[in-house]
Order: sequence, then structure tokens, then C-alpha cells
Amino acid sequence: MKRKEKQKEFQRMSDDILKESLKEKKNHLMQLRFDLTAGKVKNVREIRSTRRDIARINTILCLKKS
Repeated sequence: MKRKEKQKEFQRMSDDILKESLKEKKNHLMQLRFDLTAGKVKNVREIRSTRRDIARINTILCLKKS
């Protein structure tokens, strides 16, 4: 999925769904980091995309507050 598509998808979500998604992404990132140290991760780019998704969600949540 392209960057703009993800951003628009996140913008359409409600705050509760965004917060739940943020929690899931953070747990997924933690699991990816554990798997990376264990040598189980084959796609290292997934870590980067997960971090960026977390940043996008945080940005949208902050913009919705104001």
C-alpha cells in the first residue's frame, strides 16, 4: 500500500480505532525486534514500515486533538 493511501486510511478511522491500531503496531514492532535478535526476521524493511506507521498514527491523533 502506498504512503498516501495509508495516510488517507488512517485519517478515516475514529480515534478509538486509531489508538487500538497504535497499540497493535507497537506490539508488532516489539515482536519484530525480538525476532530480529533471534535471527528469525527475513524482511528487515518491515521494521521500518511499522515504525513509520506508528509515526503516522501519532501524527494524525495529534492533529485530531487540535
